[in-house]
Amino acid sequence: PAAEPSAPSSAPAGNAPTDEATTKAAPPTRTARLNEDGSESNDDSTGDSGEHNPLLAAVAGTAAAATTPASPFKEGTNYTRLVPAQPTSAGPDQVEVLEVFWYGCSHCYAIDPLVEAWRKKKPSWIKFTRVPVMWDNDVHRAHARLFYTIEDLGKLDELHPLVFKEIHVNGNMLVAQDPAETEAKQREFLKRFGVTDDQFKKTYHSFNVETNLQRAEQITLRYGVLAVPTFIVNGKYVTDVGMAGGAEKIMPLIDMLAAQEHKH
Repeated sequence: PAAEPSAPSSAPAGNAPTDEATTKAAPPTRTARLNEDGSESNDDSTGDSGEHNPLLAAVAGTAAAATTPASPFKEGTNYTRLVPAQPTSAGPDQVEVLEVFWYGCSHCYAIDPLVEAWRKKKPSWIKFTRVPVMWDNDVHRAHARLFYTIEDLGKLDELHPLVFKEIHVNGNMLVAQDPAETEAKQREFLKRFGVTDDQFKKTYHSFNVETNLQRAEQITLRYGVLAVPTFIVNGKYVTDVGMAGGAEKIMPLIDMLAAQEHKH
């Protein structure tokens, strides 16, 4: 079932379809766990404290908080500064915002309408990109391949919310134990929305999709993503719903950090 927008912010990384956290970090949060039968349950699991990511751990204790006195958001509480900042794909007059997500994550599903509404009204100088998480797990990787297949077909705006709905409302995880069966499930799903077998075959294992999967894996590793959804602003700041203080605060926080970067 879908999580309410006020639900805690993250589902943990995992190396098997059970989607349990692979690293210990504190404090514990309520997270969504994928069971072997495809259902979800809520477990006490650990989020990303930054202790296992050298980028996050390199925050200088004496660094001045990148906030104004009137800002409701504080560095170290609502977001973490990455040291050093990472390269982005944004142009010189743009600010990059990444959302690392997973289709099977109920928290990602719950917040997606807020993200989508923000995306449609954001300033043109914000370059927003969704990145499917690439943990070492066949389920996550299969969902990432589906995302990039839809994107390469030019149907992302139409089908991205429908994939979430298929998984969280209709109960169809769009994956199977056998990779060939997973591919067949995803082909049949897309066929319902006008994608022909020939289009699917040409796209699913295409160079573009494979290249995007490699980039998503690099981003997952570079930023040490341990939970989703995670938001990264201009390669410099990392936050999530829990750090922001709730679903209603995450996009205003993103706006503040992006505007701050755009001034520099």
